[in-house]
Amino acid sequence: MNTPQLREACASKLEAAAPHVPKLQAFVGLDGFVDEIIHVVDKRSDAENFQRVPSIAKLGERISGAAGKSTNIELVTKLIKLGGNGPIMANALASLGIKVTYLGTLGYPDLHPVFKKFAQNADVFSVAEAAHTDALEFEDGKLLFGKMVPLNDMTWANIQARFGLDKFKVHFAGSDLVAFVNWTMIPYMSQIWESLLSDLCPTISGPRRKIFFDLADPEKRQAADIRHALNLIQKFQAHFDVILGVNEKESYEIGAVLGIPARPHTPEGVSAMALEIAAVLQIDTLVVHPVAYALAVSGGSLALVQGPFIPTPLITTGAGDHFNSGFCTGKLLGLSLAECVLCGVTTSGFYVRTAQSPSVLQLAGMMRDWPSA
Repeated sequence: MNTPQLREACASKLEAAAPHVPKLQAFVGLDGFVDEIIHVVDKRSDAENFQRVPSIAKLGERISGAAGKSTNIELVTKLIKLGGNGPIMANALASLGIKVTYLGTLGYPDLHPVFKKFAQNADVFSVAEAAHTDALEFEDGKLLFGKMVPLNDMTWANIQARFGLDKFKVHFAGSDLVAFVNWTMIPYMSQIWESLLSDLCPTISGPRRKIFFDLADPEKRQAADIRHALNLIQKFQAHFDVILGVNEKESYEIGAVLGIPARPHTPEGVSAMALEIAAVLQIDTLVVHPVAYALAVSGGSLALVQGPFIPTPLITTGAGDHFNSGFCTGKLLGLSLAECVLCGVTTSGFYVRTAQSPSVLQLAGMMRDWPSA
């Protein structure tokens, strides 16, 4: 479902809500990466020009062909940028106009220079050095090579010592949206959640607010650890409206952990998987965002919206985090489930076309001038 009527209705609501957006507050964490966006050289014509390896499969062929021998693979850094699910999502929320406080691993005791501009758009705090990602981008996907030892320092003890328990309480208990992302790469995230559930959540009062989780590619984690993380996420539902965001691959990994039979990788199959996962988890909202469309399940209802797919994006790293920012903004503004999904795919679509994060008014403009390719 993605009709001109849906896009016009959503665009009108976004324009009407634009003055209210800066009054919203988000508290986001807890990772932080320096990302190098890299192309792999296939054929080089001169010092400045080359053809890149177009697909992951082609790179795989080259690597396999080197077995028992050796080969040289040239990597060209196209861009160095802030990275990590949290900073990208938080930066996108700030671009949409929301007042953002970010806590993560962005350099310690001083911020890494790549986060300086981010710190101009949001209140940014760091308790550890930044991790590093080499993001090899291809036409059919990306390979992310992470150097993540600094994330071992993201612990509840360091949060209290280097950020402050009272300050954390203020943002955790007072923000309209709380978001904890990249569970997979932060070894002590589950312990942090356990501390929040036991120490802080029982003290929360006031209007019910929203909390967003993104496990972030849990394939490398043990099934028992994933089940434990999902159990903790379920427990937050007693205190918040819980939103769990996953991509298509992650939805099948979570389904396997929960004992749900895999379905075909079609919109119908992914929808069936999502409905079953949501029924087991019993959280407010489950969101699944494949590449060409996205869907959400809430209260037993499902909304699926086609995105503005483009075959040759300028950038793909961070597209899912932009989707999450757009979807959560829709939720904060009280939009319908389908409109929230539309906000998500539009935010992501704007980003992969321009390599820029949109404002709310730019989202509305894209909905009214929907790209054909």
